[in-house]
Amino acid sequence: MSITLHKGDLPSGLDLGPLIAIDSETMGLNPGRDRLCLVQLSAGDGTCHMVQIAQGQTSAPNLGRMLADPKTTKLFHFARFDIAMFRRHLGVTTAPLYCTKIASKLTRTFTDKHGLKDLCKELLGVELSKQQQSSDWGASTLSEEQLRYAASDVLHLHKLKEKLDAMLKREGRFEIAEACFRFLPVRAELDLLGWGDEDDIFSH
Repeated sequence: MSITLHKGDLPSGLDLGPLIAIDSETMGLNPGRDRLCLVQLSAGDGTCHMVQIAQGQTSAPNLGRMLADPKTTKLFHFARFDIAMFRRHLGVTTAPLYCTKIASKLTRTFTDKHGLKDLCKELLGVELSKQQQSSDWGASTLSEEQLRYAASDVLHLHKLKEKLDAMLKREGRFEIAEACFRFLPVRAELDLLGWGDEDDIFSH
């Protein structure tokens, strides 16, 4: 594993290819309250680039262009939350995208375990540590343990996508998955406007 930490934005000219695994770390799980602290990106080659977002920062031009680039697919686990945070804090709509959690729910209907740790263990035989999940991501200096934890959340997404794509095709659900992925930016916008799980406009 190789980790490169950038302050405030990605360097100009960085090319991570057509499929980029992305995750974020925040001060909490409320997009309307909590701030964005760190964005992790990987091309699936064992290298992780991280962007540390300062308190009060409202843009990251190079990162923003990558998130919005129509020629690159952004690969997430639970994209709904991350792209809502990018929309609110960086003013960017992330697309096109792929979400391994949605793909898992559409294919692995024999279980209710769709967390990243569960998928890595069951599909790849990889054990992820969640020890740093609740640490202080707003600290000005992040520990080596925090950086390694953050990197682990993106380093396996490409391989998970390969496994889940095969399952989606086998079950005849690839097209409905793609439709869900296209809808995610709207779902994230509804979250930011106050129509979250407790007041879901699609519920009865």
